[in-house]
Parts: sequence; C-alpha cells; structure tokens
Amino acid sequence: MLQVARLAPNVLQEAADPVAEFLLGQFDDDGGARDRAGSSDLYYTVFALEGLLALQRPVPVERVGAYLDGFGDGGDLDFVHLCCLARCRAALANARAQATALANAGPDSTGPDSTGGESPAPVTDAADAERTKRLAARIDDHRSDDGGFAQSPGAEHGTVYDAFLATGALQDLGEPVRDPEALAQSVSALALPNGGFANHADTPAATTPTTSAAIALLRQLGRSAPHAAAQWLVARVHPQGGFTAVERAPLPDLLSTATALHALAGCDVPFDAFGDPTLDFLDTLWTGRSFCGSWADDAEDSEYTYYALLSLGHLSLV
Repeated sequence: MLQVARLAPNVLQEAADPVAEFLLGQFDDDGGARDRAGSSDLYYTVFALEGLLALQRPVPVERVGAYLDGFGDGGDLDFVHLCCLARCRAALANARAQATALANAGPDSTGPDSTGGESPAPVTDAADAERTKRLAARIDDHRSDDGGFAQSPGAEHGTVYDAFLATGALQDLGEPVRDPEALAQSVSALALPNGGFANHADTPAATTPTTSAAIALLRQLGRSAPHAAAQWLVARVHPQGGFTAVERAPLPDLLSTATALHALAGCDVPFDAFGDPTLDFLDTLWTGRSFCGSWADDAEDSEYTYYALLSLGHLSLV
C-alpha cells in the first residue's frame, strides 16, 4: 500500500506540499496525531505517519517515538489499537531509515533535515525486540476458534477486518502468521453467493471495504482471489466516479474507493472504464490541503487524506 501511495505526487504535483503540511500539522505536542475530536490517537497516527512517508516528507521521529513508547507492549490497548501500535512502530522504523538514506544522499536531496528538525532515534535494540515479541503475542491471542482473528479473544468466529488488521500488524512486526491455512479458510468462509464478502458470519451482507480486504488478504496468504469478488467490486463503481460501500448506496466514498482500487489492482483488473471519473470524484473531495471522506462529509482528517494518496497512486498508473 505504501509503495503505491508513494506514486500520488505524480498526480498531486505542487499540491503535494500543502498535503504534507496538513499531515505534519496533525501531530500534537505529545507526538500522536489527532482524531476528529482533537485528541491524540494511535489509529490516526498510523495514517499521518504513512501519509508523510508516502510523500517522502519529514516525520517528527523523536516526538512520535516517545508517544509510542508510552504504550509499551500494548497491554492496556484493545485489539484495533494493538494493531495500530504495530503499524506505527513499523512506520517509525521506515521514517528513520528514510531519514538516514536522505542524510547519506547529501543536503541537496531533501532541503531541511528529514526527521522534522530532530535527530534520528536509536536503532532497534534487544529491549525493542523483546517488546515486539510481546506485542505480537498479544495480537496472536486474538485468534478465533475457526482459525481467524476477532476483537475478543476466544471468539468462535473471526472477521475479515480483524484478520486483515492482525496479518498486516504481524507482518509489520516481522513475525509470522501462525497457521495461515486456517486463517485463509476462516476468511474464505465469509464469501457470499453474490461474490462479495461479509465481515462476520452473523451479518451476511457484503461491503466494499470488507470484500477488498478479503481479496488482499487471501492473496497475501497465497490463495487466488475469487473472480466473483472482483466482479462484485466493479459493480460498485458510481456513475460519477468512485466506489460505493454497499449495493444501492447513493453516494461513493473515499474509503471504499481506495480499498476497491487496491484490491482490483491486485487482481489485474484494468481501470480504463472508471479511472478518469474516479479522478474527478477525488477532485471533488479536495479541500486545498487535504481530502474529505465523501460528498456528505466535509471534515478533514489524516485517515481520508491517506486513502486519497493510495487512490491517486493507483490511478497514476492508468
């Protein structure tokens, strides 16, 4: 995802600067990025960090590192924020590596120091490695009885969303996914007759983000994505561009658009029929420095701005 998002400046061009300024401005004094209520949150910190990395811009590594250290091995976090902590740690490691590479390339390659005026934090040590192991074990504790992942430990059935979060988090931590075949079976069992995927066995309704996550996850687990799932996603294209979240939804949204484009790209589905209208849709969500989530949502935040970068990265290849 980050590799593709790094292509977004090819479309943004001079607009990349205000986007970078917006994302950097989301970081609070404590080192976390703000949610919509104005409080630092690990979930939003993921998107602010990865957005800056995609734009190859400065990241305040010392402040962010101190913020993340405050969570330790995630013992007090719920499942979603455990996975966010893992993603933030990986993003911070990437930021440090990016800063080192740019510093070695010389001062003319970046302008200001790429860590946001701060020195790069120390390289991972033995204590960090032990903390990583404990964090990975906490995530693995959320395996469900059917081999998937669930937000509550010991759940009977897993969900697509939790499986996607956990697999990405474990990959970010450099830890293997235990029993990937059982995980793939848990996700495959959530496929619906119409081609889409339900998030949970108790809610048999397909959504675009869930179907996209299932396609991406199955590919990561070495399974071919069902052709019917890709067809279901293509059917969610809105006449004015973008993708809708569910069947008969009146409006497209940025989350559905970004996840659908990412999944369809992995299935080698060409964007010719909907690429230009989707670019037009993204343009309608542009505020001058960031992106909103849909025509019905005029709030700016780092999450939807990152989804715009991911979408633009894919569309730059059309």
